[in-house]
Amino acid sequence: MMLSDVMEDYLKAIYQLQRETTDRIKTSEIADELDVTSPTVTSMLDKLEERELVDREKYRGVTLTDEGETVALEIVRHHRLLEAYLTEHLDYDWSEVHAEADRLEHHISEDFEERVADALGEPTVDPHGSPIPSADLEPPERPAGESITEFDEGAAVTVAEVADHDPAVLSYLAEHGVEPGVELEILEIAPFGMVTARSSEVDEPVSLPESVAHHVRVAKPTEPKP
Repeated sequence: MMLSDVMEDYLKAIYQLQRETTDRIKTSEIADELDVTSPTVTSMLDKLEERELVDREKYRGVTLTDEGETVALEIVRHHRLLEAYLTEHLDYDWSEVHAEADRLEHHISEDFEERVADALGEPTVDPHGSPIPSADLEPPERPAGESITEFDEGAAVTVAEVADHDPAVLSYLAEHGVEPGVELEILEIAPFGMVTARSSEVDEPVSLPESVAHHVRVAKPTEPKP
């Protein structure tokens, strides 16, 4: 089945939104994710439904069909392998790789994908901690941990995934030691949602607006060090 790059982008966006909820995905959510208008989304969903890649219910939203999910998983696998390759072998910063992988993900062959995966040692996560679908395109487990906003002051946590792809945000987080695998101590949660934490890698605390903190997923509290 030949699909346009835009069609694949929509399937990938719906897949990523589905990972965060058990509900159907609304047109407005897809529009926000892709930074397009709702009428544009509706037009594309008509095409995807015609190809039996999405299941729609009027006024309730869409989900991917099995075939739509398979297509999305392949694109996500390409994208995240490319991000890992760019950081590990071409010295890209983790803040740069999302846009580059977006441009390349639609155009690599399966042979190239296999070679990249082999060169990387078959990684299971990308540089941001997001799970990479397996070669047989089985859906990976849901993202590890929970948003840091779900934890209390004083909690010690480990960063599992940073789902925000804004280069400026990622550069800021890296500068303050907020990266996958790093331990954080939550120092303060302001009434308006600002989270202040200290990384085990950097002495200076970092303050995260709620819009950013929501995208930082952390593992359950670890035992405090003696």
